[in-house]
Amino acid sequence: MTNSAAPLAPLRPGDTVAVVAPAGPVPEQQLRAGVAELESWGLRVLLGKHVLDRHPLVDYLAGSDAARAADLLWAWCSPEVSAVLCARGGYGTLRTLDELDWTSMAAAPGKTLVGSSDVTALHEALYRRLGVPTLFGPMPATSAFTEDPVARRHLHEALFHPVEGRVLAGSTAEPLVGGHARGVLHGGNLSVLAGTLGTSPPPRPPERTLVLLEDVTEEPYQLDRYLTQLRRSGWFDHATGVALGSWERCGEPERVRQTMSEILGDLGLPVAWEMGFGHCAGQLTVPLGLPAELDADAGRLVIHTGPFPARE
Repeated sequence: MTNSAAPLAPLRPGDTVAVVAPAGPVPEQQLRAGVAELESWGLRVLLGKHVLDRHPLVDYLAGSDAARAADLLWAWCSPEVSAVLCARGGYGTLRTLDELDWTSMAAAPGKTLVGSSDVTALHEALYRRLGVPTLFGPMPATSAFTEDPVARRHLHEALFHPVEGRVLAGSTAEPLVGGHARGVLHGGNLSVLAGTLGTSPPPRPPERTLVLLEDVTEEPYQLDRYLTQLRRSGWFDHATGVALGSWERCGEPERVRQTMSEILGDLGLPVAWEMGFGHCAGQLTVPLGLPAELDADAGRLVIHTGPFPARE
């Protein structure tokens, strides 16, 4: 990028943010509630022109691919916008990526993207194409934002305060495989990541990667399939550790845990279980594309914005 702004530069009251809908249709009342909350933080909120659109043929998309991509492009390239917040997930973000003008986006002023779930596809593309860090967190037109004050607080802290040295810890975290690791945070929603395989250019995690994975409403055998796809593609080849988030409505937690142990336990890497991000109450907001240290034994991540500090 041509912009030299610090990674994930903190917002200040009075800054302008844009809300866009790259995936599923947005419930208007929940969007209004989310916008009101953002405005209570002192932010000026702009809505994408197509944020409340509906696709003309299918009911699971918020407008046409071209319209959703146009809003993303506008928000990212607008010099007055400091952060782009995706309204909700669902499905459809992957379909917008080929519609985006990546040359214009690379030349635009740096800013922060917020989203999770299906927005994983955009997180991955922004890191791969532009090398910019992003925030994996709750979205304003979802109950995870409008009805969860703890999740809102975590997002507010991530947006308005420096991320250097921030400690993220899961209240129920424990090691599947103990140990410590350093690397660049990369990943997100497991099924979406598996869905990017075979795309052009192919997904390429950083050389030293701390992998983050979570999902919702996927049975253990489906999680097995996604993990196996990623392993066979070489996606874990440069991984240094794995942090697992929530697995809401994915079946019995113990079965999910056994699946994770079966597929990931022999990688020879630290693996932390239930780190508190993803589709769960009080979800953490996690920066992607920044270096971090994982302590799987303690169930915590320490975030950095530059080279790792020397070990004492």
